[in-house]
Amino acid sequence: MTKEQLKKIYNLYGRSIRNYIYYRSGNIDISDDITQETFIKVWEKQFEYDEQKNKSLLYKIANNLFIDYVRKNKIKTEYLDELKFKFKNDIEASEENDVLMKKCEKALADLTEKEKIVFLMSRKDQLKYKDIADRLGVSIKTVERRMSQALKKMRVNKYEK
Repeated sequence: MTKEQLKKIYNLYGRSIRNYIYYRSGNIDISDDITQETFIKVWEKQFEYDEQKNKSLLYKIANNLFIDYVRKNKIKTEYLDELKFKFKNDIEASEENDVLMKKCEKALADLTEKEKIVFLMSRKDQLKYKDIADRLGVSIKTVERRMSQALKKMRVNKYEK
């Protein structure tokens, strides 16, 4: 793989890999580090350039690096500490916003990791189910099922006090 080819796949998939790891870790610094490590590994191993195969390979490497990171540091993945809403930065945020924030945090906390990833990729990145399925290496039906479960849990939390 040449430098130009590495640059090309970085430009195509770097942001997506970073977002994927961010959804799993909830930490922007960790996601940046693991994304960087992912592309370093690709360069060191000198994999053959194939845009479609490289995409799957990148997600696999990033996933393995994240799992290694979690094991080494024995951290409990918490999305809520890093999840900051724009209105949260306002010191004088109203009590109503605090209640809404708590409901959102609770709703996200009740989702499984796989449901959170699919939900955030769909809602935050506005990816289509097919794109999510391709990036995660699962079927479209699996993405649909995870999204359906996530939305069902979100609706249940909407009506809880």
